[in-house]
Amino acid sequence: MGLFDRLLGRKAAETDTAPLWHRVVAIAREPQWYAKGGVADTIPGRFDCISMVLALVLIRMEREAELRPLTGRLTEHFVDDMDGQLRQNGIGDLVVGKHVGKLVSALGGRIDAYRAALADADDAALIEAVSRNITLNEAADSAAIAAEIRVIAGTLDQASAADLLAGHIAR
Repeated sequence: MGLFDRLLGRKAAETDTAPLWHRVVAIAREPQWYAKGGVADTIPGRFDCISMVLALVLIRMEREAELRPLTGRLTEHFVDDMDGQLRQNGIGDLVVGKHVGKLVSALGGRIDAYRAALADADDAALIEAVSRNITLNEAADSAAIAAEIRVIAGTLDQASAADLLAGHIAR
Protein backbone atom coordinates (compact mmCIF):
# COMPACT_ATOMS: atom_id res chain seq x y z
CA MET A 1 0.00 0.00 0.00
CA GLY A 2 1.34 3.44 -0.92
CA LEU A 3 2.17 6.31 1.36
CA PHE A 4 -0.93 8.32 0.44
CA ASP A 5 -3.20 5.31 0.95
CA ARG A 6 -1.76 4.74 4.41
CA LEU A 7 -2.06 8.41 5.36
CA LEU A 8 -5.64 8.65 4.15
CA GLY A 9 -6.66 5.28 5.57
CA ARG A 10 -7.60 3.83 2.19
CA LYS A 11 -7.50 0.09 1.59
CA ALA A 12 -5.35 -1.42 -1.14
CA ALA A 13 -7.06 -1.52 -4.50
CA GLU A 14 -8.02 -4.90 -5.93
CA THR A 15 -5.45 -4.43 -8.65
CA ASP A 16 -1.94 -4.34 -7.28
CA THR A 17 0.93 -2.83 -9.23
CA ALA A 18 3.70 -4.30 -7.05
CA PRO A 19 4.53 -7.13 -9.51
CA LEU A 20 4.87 -4.58 -12.29
CA TRP A 21 7.10 -2.36 -10.15
CA HIS A 22 9.36 -5.31 -9.32
CA ARG A 23 9.61 -6.17 -13.03
CA VAL A 24 10.50 -2.55 -13.87
CA VAL A 25 13.36 -2.70 -11.38
CA ALA A 26 14.49 -6.11 -12.65
CA ILE A 27 14.62 -4.86 -16.25
CA ALA A 28 16.54 -1.76 -15.16
CA ARG A 29 19.09 -3.96 -13.42
CA GLU A 30 19.76 -6.19 -16.44
CA PRO A 31 23.51 -6.25 -17.18
CA GLN A 32 23.24 -5.28 -20.86
CA TRP A 33 22.40 -1.68 -19.88
CA TYR A 34 25.68 -1.37 -18.05
CA ALA A 35 28.04 -3.77 -19.86
CA LYS A 36 26.89 -3.30 -23.46
CA GLY A 37 25.18 0.10 -23.42
CA GLY A 38 27.56 1.88 -21.10
CA VAL A 39 25.13 3.14 -18.46
CA ALA A 40 27.27 4.13 -15.49
CA ASP A 41 26.96 1.52 -12.73
CA THR A 42 26.55 4.22 -10.10
CA ILE A 43 23.64 5.44 -8.02
CA PRO A 44 22.75 8.14 -10.61
CA GLY A 45 23.14 5.64 -13.47
CA ARG A 46 20.92 3.05 -11.79
CA PHE A 47 18.32 5.74 -11.01
CA ASP A 48 18.41 6.83 -14.67
CA CYS A 49 17.87 3.25 -15.80
CA ILE A 50 14.96 2.66 -13.40
CA SER A 51 13.31 5.95 -14.35
CA MET A 52 13.80 5.16 -18.06
CA VAL A 53 12.09 1.76 -17.81
CA LEU A 54 9.36 3.19 -15.55
CA ALA A 55 8.79 6.03 -18.01
CA LEU A 56 8.30 3.51 -20.83
CA VAL A 57 5.80 1.53 -18.74
CA LEU A 58 3.88 4.67 -17.73
CA ILE A 59 3.77 5.85 -21.35
CA ARG A 60 2.29 2.47 -22.28
CA MET A 61 -0.22 2.59 -19.42
CA GLU A 62 -1.48 6.08 -20.27
CA ARG A 63 -2.63 4.84 -23.70
CA GLU A 64 -5.11 2.36 -22.23
CA ALA A 65 -8.16 3.53 -20.28
CA GLU A 66 -8.12 0.46 -18.02
CA LEU A 67 -4.52 1.12 -16.95
CA ARG A 68 -4.54 4.93 -16.66
CA PRO A 69 -5.96 4.99 -13.11
CA LEU A 70 -3.20 2.66 -11.93
CA THR A 71 -0.31 4.90 -13.01
CA GLY A 72 -0.54 6.73 -9.69
CA ARG A 73 -0.21 3.48 -7.73
CA LEU A 74 2.82 2.48 -9.80
CA THR A 75 4.36 5.90 -9.23
CA GLU A 76 3.77 5.45 -5.48
CA HIS A 77 5.98 2.35 -5.59
CA PHE A 78 8.67 4.51 -7.19
CA VAL A 79 8.27 7.18 -4.50
CA ASP A 80 8.32 4.63 -1.67
CA ASP A 81 11.41 2.93 -3.09
CA MET A 82 13.28 6.20 -3.67
CA ASP A 83 12.33 7.40 -0.18
CA GLY A 84 13.75 4.20 1.30
CA GLN A 85 16.92 4.41 -0.78
CA LEU A 86 17.52 8.01 0.23
CA ARG A 87 17.05 7.20 3.90
CA GLN A 88 19.36 4.21 3.57
CA ASN A 89 21.99 6.51 2.08
CA GLY A 90 21.79 8.84 5.07
CA ILE A 91 19.38 11.54 3.87
CA GLY A 92 17.52 12.80 6.94
CA ASP A 93 13.79 13.20 7.51
CA LEU A 94 13.91 16.97 7.15
CA VAL A 95 15.12 16.94 3.54
CA VAL A 96 14.11 13.53 2.18
CA GLY A 97 10.81 14.92 0.86
CA LYS A 98 12.62 17.61 -1.11
CA HIS A 99 14.94 15.00 -2.65
CA VAL A 100 12.01 12.72 -3.54
CA GLY A 101 10.25 15.70 -5.12
CA LYS A 102 13.28 16.30 -7.34
CA LEU A 103 13.37 12.62 -8.35
CA VAL A 104 9.67 12.63 -9.23
CA SER A 105 10.20 15.79 -11.25
CA ALA A 106 13.08 14.10 -13.08
CA LEU A 107 10.80 11.14 -13.83
CA GLY A 108 8.18 13.50 -15.26
CA GLY A 109 10.74 15.14 -17.52
CA ARG A 110 11.90 11.75 -18.75
CA ILE A 111 8.38 10.64 -19.50
CA ASP A 112 7.95 13.71 -21.70
CA ALA A 113 11.34 13.24 -23.37
CA TYR A 114 10.87 9.54 -24.12
CA ARG A 115 7.26 10.01 -25.25
CA ALA A 116 8.32 12.64 -27.78
CA ALA A 117 11.37 10.67 -28.92
CA LEU A 118 9.43 7.42 -29.38
CA ALA A 119 6.83 9.24 -31.51
CA ASP A 120 9.59 10.09 -33.98
CA ALA A 121 10.44 7.17 -36.29
CA ASP A 122 13.98 8.49 -36.62
CA ASP A 123 16.23 7.31 -33.80
CA ALA A 124 18.14 10.62 -33.61
CA ALA A 125 15.65 12.07 -31.11
CA LEU A 126 15.75 8.92 -28.99
CA ILE A 127 19.56 8.84 -29.03
CA GLU A 128 19.54 12.50 -27.94
CA ALA A 129 17.06 11.69 -25.13
CA VAL A 130 19.33 8.87 -23.96
CA SER A 131 22.40 11.11 -24.02
CA ARG A 132 20.59 13.83 -22.09
CA ASN A 133 18.79 11.66 -19.51
CA ILE A 134 21.09 8.76 -18.68
CA THR A 135 24.42 8.90 -16.87
CA LEU A 136 26.80 7.19 -19.28
CA ASN A 137 30.39 5.96 -19.25
CA GLU A 138 32.84 7.45 -21.75
CA ALA A 139 32.57 4.45 -24.09
CA ALA A 140 28.77 4.35 -23.94
CA ASP A 141 26.72 3.38 -26.97
CA SER A 142 23.67 5.65 -26.92
CA ALA A 143 22.43 4.10 -30.17
CA ALA A 144 22.45 0.61 -28.61
CA ILE A 145 20.51 1.91 -25.61
CA ALA A 146 18.04 3.68 -27.91
CA ALA A 147 17.55 0.46 -29.90
CA GLU A 148 16.87 -1.47 -26.69
CA ILE A 149 14.39 1.21 -25.60
CA ARG A 150 12.51 0.69 -28.88
CA VAL A 151 12.48 -3.07 -28.24
CA ILE A 152 11.08 -2.61 -24.74
CA ALA A 153 8.47 -0.11 -25.98
CA GLY A 154 7.40 -2.62 -28.65
CA THR A 155 7.21 -5.41 -26.08
CA LEU A 156 5.12 -3.23 -23.79
CA ASP A 157 2.78 -2.35 -26.67
CA GLN A 158 2.22 -6.07 -27.33
CA ALA A 159 1.53 -6.94 -23.68
CA SER A 160 -2.06 -7.21 -22.52
CA ALA A 161 -3.18 -5.12 -19.57
CA ALA A 162 -3.36 -8.23 -17.38
CA ASP A 163 0.13 -9.38 -18.36
CA LEU A 164 1.53 -5.92 -17.79
CA LEU A 165 0.06 -5.64 -14.31
CA ALA A 166 1.32 -9.12 -13.45
CA GLY A 167 4.80 -8.04 -14.47
CA HIS A 168 4.89 -10.43 -17.44
CA ILE A 169 7.09 -8.38 -19.73
CA ALA A 170 8.99 -10.66 -22.07
CA ARG A 171 12.74 -10.03 -22.39
